[in-house]
Amino acid sequence: MTGSVDGEIRIRPYAVGDAPLLFEAARESIAEVYPWLEWCHPDYRIEEAEEWIASQVESFAAGQEFAFVIESAGGQQLGGVGLNEIRPLHQVANLGYWVRSSAVGRGVASRAVGLAAAWAFAHTELVRLEVIVAVDNRASQRVAEKAGAHREGVLRKRLQVHGACHDAVMSSIVRDV
Repeated sequence: MTGSVDGEIRIRPYAVGDAPLLFEAARESIAEVYPWLEWCHPDYRIEEAEEWIASQVESFAAGQEFAFVIESAGGQQLGGVGLNEIRPLHQVANLGYWVRSSAVGRGVASRAVGLAAAWAFAHTELVRLEVIVAVDNRASQRVAEKAGAHREGVLRKRLQVHGACHDAVMSSIVRDV
């Protein structure tokens, strides 16, 4: 699969050889990403990138999760977007994303979210993609909005980050049926 192309970016499933690129992008982005996503921590190691990618390659093949690299037209890894917490009975999944610090503010995340949603609706039976963002993470909320997600409300104490409960904004992108 070559991925989807949209302007200056594309998404494609992770491959085992992507660990160094993921590691580099994550290390660059710790200050901005870590407050919201614990995996991108100050002691992040290449082995963690290798292990996570191996699990994602396996999960993608099994149809359990769908993680994608966000790439520039030149092949630079700009971040990641993916579908997880898939609930087949209700045809719902969580849609998450992050963008490396040097690519923030260029519309990369919102375009990648749109590509991931289009992929989901073309390749799965999913009907609803949920974007759940801490209320204080305004930048991520703007990404969801720009990608066409509909804000549905605030869920009290919905997220656990760094051992603390946070209220979260729930937005969704739904398939036209």
